[in-house]
Amino acid sequence: MKQDYIQLQLKPLWLSVGFLLMGFVVYESISFDTVEVNIAYFDKYAHVLAYFLLMGWFVQIYQSTRVKIILALLFVGMGVAIEYIQGAGGVRYFEFADMLANMCGVMCAWLLSYSPFSRLLFRMEKRLLLKRP
Repeated sequence: MKQDYIQLQLKPLWLSVGFLLMGFVVYESISFDTVEVNIAYFDKYAHVLAYFLLMGWFVQIYQSTRVKIILALLFVGMGVAIEYIQGAGGVRYFEFADMLANMCGVMCAWLLSYSPFSRLLFRMEKRLLLKRP
């Protein structure tokens, strides 16, 4: 059975925002300025949220299962690579738990990509492009 894919009219804009999100996650992950928050496991929640947002953003732009697999592998790989960079940097710490949290964020977004969640950008775009008299 062939799946219908949503065609986004503002795809270059959505991709630009997505790459900015990626840059922000990378910067925050390897920068020397760390934010200390006194909430138990805040770091892990932040990892889940960051990778959920990244995967969730891009699976709205690219909806085929093949591309979702590639995106998932890339984001999990990105999280693993960043952890090794953190371990080598001397300021941040290498943690397998962070890798697992990243993977959980990616997988949660993957699962939601088969729900109405996958149409959020389409709905936003529809409202932005709606012509008003």
